[in-house]
Amino acid sequence: MAKDYADLEQIQRRVLWLATRMIDYANNERPNVDGIKVGGHQASSASLVTVMTALWFKYLKAEDQVSVKPHASPILHAINYLLGNLDKDYLTKLRSFGGLQSYPSRTKDPGRIDFSTGSVGLGAAAPLFSGATRRYVDSHFGERPKSKFIALIGDAELDEGNIWEAVSDPATTNLGNVLWIVDFNRQSLDRVIPGVRIHQWRQQFEAAGWNVAEVKYGQKLKNAFKEPNSESFQKWLDQIPNEQYQSIFGLDPAAARNRFLEGAPQSVIDYFAVKSDSEVLEIVTDLGGHDFTSLLEELVNCEKITNKPSVIFAYTVKGWGLPLAGNPRNHSASLNSTQIDEFRKELELDLDTEWDRFNSKSISGQICELRKSELQLDNKVSNIECPIPEKTDLQFKASNSTQEVFGRILTTLSRDPELVKYIVTTAPDVATSTNLGGFINRVGVYCPTEKRAWNVDPVLKWAEGPTGQHIELGISEMNLFMLLGALGLSDIHSHQKLIPVGTVYDPFVLRGLDSLVHGVYSGSRFIVAGTPSGVTLAPEGGAHQSSITASVGIELPGMVLIEPAFATALDWLLCDAISGVAKPTTKNDRELVYYFRLSTRSILQEVFESVRVKVGDAVLRNQVISGAYQLVDGRLALEVLGISSEFAPEVNLVSTGVVAPEVLAAAEALANIGIIANVFDVVSPSRIYHNWQSSLSSAIKEIKSIKSQNYLETLISNNAPIVSIHDASSHAMAWLGSALGVRQISLGVNVFGQSGTIPDLYKANLLDTDSIFKAATHAIGISRNKER
Repeated sequence: MAKDYADLEQIQRRVLWLATRMIDYANNERPNVDGIKVGGHQASSASLVTVMTALWFKYLKAEDQVSVKPHASPILHAINYLLGNLDKDYLTKLRSFGGLQSYPSRTKDPGRIDFSTGSVGLGAAAPLFSGATRRYVDSHFGERPKSKFIALIGDAELDEGNIWEAVSDPATTNLGNVLWIVDFNRQSLDRVIPGVRIHQWRQQFEAAGWNVAEVKYGQKLKNAFKEPNSESFQKWLDQIPNEQYQSIFGLDPAAARNRFLEGAPQSVIDYFAVKSDSEVLEIVTDLGGHDFTSLLEELVNCEKITNKPSVIFAYTVKGWGLPLAGNPRNHSASLNSTQIDEFRKELELDLDTEWDRFNSKSISGQICELRKSELQLDNKVSNIECPIPEKTDLQFKASNSTQEVFGRILTTLSRDPELVKYIVTTAPDVATSTNLGGFINRVGVYCPTEKRAWNVDPVLKWAEGPTGQHIELGISEMNLFMLLGALGLSDIHSHQKLIPVGTVYDPFVLRGLDSLVHGVYSGSRFIVAGTPSGVTLAPEGGAHQSSITASVGIELPGMVLIEPAFATALDWLLCDAISGVAKPTTKNDRELVYYFRLSTRSILQEVFESVRVKVGDAVLRNQVISGAYQLVDGRLALEVLGISSEFAPEVNLVSTGVVAPEVLAAAEALANIGIIANVFDVVSPSRIYHNWQSSLSSAIKEIKSIKSQNYLETLISNNAPIVSIHDASSHAMAWLGSALGVRQISLGVNVFGQSGTIPDLYKANLLDTDSIFKAATHAIGISRNKER
């Protein structure tokens, strides 16, 4: 170790100790009430300790943002503690409720956490798209302070497909503000990797326009390579099988010499003949990822490259600095009590001082104080100050599709000069087919440099330049949600609030689900339209007909499913969603992502307009925003027909989305035979569901009547049976009967779709008028039989 970094070496050992001891305490000393293993990954943490010590205690600037691989979270917590950004009490609360999370979480962890990580591969991609977001913000709002967006990733994460989707997307090219550091320890969860694929990965990165660097050798190795007759040694070191090399760690010096030289050319054996066993072990295990000089030199080199992203492969050892270094099964292994005692003694600590920070008068303590000050981030954010309209001034046609109306609303909002500057749209090569064309015509397509349009399209003005506000992606739904997640955290990472809006074909929401979950979990705010949706897509066939996406929208925490049938309701709901996204980001928001499930089916608007006249916009809008409203009063329908409702049977038809025409027709048919058929339009199943669940939770926590009323009970106050109708899985709305305590028949899509007309497919899935009619009479029959 170079003398200049002796203090960093001391800090590094303390960081490693704290991380290791945190895991040890959580597993062996904290009471375990349920018998479930706590875990904590001592070996995976150790492999990154040198890299992270170099970054936080030497290299990083306050504006730099770092994503830390999940299994290195104890190292990050230890660093935050030594920097004075974490209370000592937390060190004994690793992986405990309300304590330090198992993996870095920007919404749940104390201390500074720039990115949430957990699902492998996403933590690598997140800084890449945050770098793209910063480039967009700089182009539109003026340059922010310079930042590096850094990802520390495990080498096994490079097996994840989303990594290469992100690297190859046009939206992430030429980002000089992005740096990846690969923890190249050549071990995965189950094994030592038999074939090192760095040459393949290098070619893939370079093909995508990245700068690729390796930090392979430490100073002892570099000095050895300068000695006479060392050429064959370097060649052997580069050729030795990975499994053989990894097995050297943990051996005594004599055994390590023999293992390293097994199969080596005679010239290598001769080179080491004059060196002691201890010297051999020190030299051959001196990897660059554990050498401060080599690491910091390469970090500076990469900083000079400003026109492309950089990736550094830092050669490390899993379990470095611990007795379990290099063990092929060390992923879940932990130090035993004797080894912990020896580690504590090595650092001259005891049971009373083992959790202490450095003495403030020591050089290491002074470095910690200095770095705490230097890394203090200015959290000033430019929020959205302009008013958000409750509705647009659009006049809708007699018949509209929700996809068309969605595009028209955005185009209309683009005429508001104060609001539109914050709106940024994105799509994975489906912008025009999801009706973003009108918005794009007005604001253009974002490109860091001006591009000439060679083909003039009289309908679509695809003008690319630095003032454009639509970001076009390649065909990758994973990238769509990673970018939306980054844009939705622009206030956190780039000090500028944005209103991100994305569109995607609804079935492919599931293709990007992992990155969607990551965005919501990270606390990002954005709007996404899944369109077209359902079997209503008809001729497109089963591969493009979505059914379970609605369930995702209802069940994913922080997500609001919005599925209106009528234009004005969509207008109100989209403006409300924009208002929600425009709010400053906080850690405890319940509504983060607004998911509009739309359709290309055109629907007559007359019945909704009649409700507006009857109820008034103020009341109706409030009901729509709450999630549901009454579309047809079945008793009034009987009165119009001159039929008495006094003893008439009653049923509630609860509709969501574009099946409204069939539901209304069924209600009319039921009225004609003297049945009270109320129709309710649930425009946001998730709001209704979570309102119900919230009332139950409050009742349980406060030990009061569970019949505390929720919005659904105030809207549907009768005890009539329910038939729910939804162009989605029947399970998505099957809870309504439980919420109201009544009989329910849930109609929906429970099989894969196929090509056909809407009438064909609705009939096949029992969504047609006749099936709804029969379901209603059946529900009434069951209910009456139950009453008897």
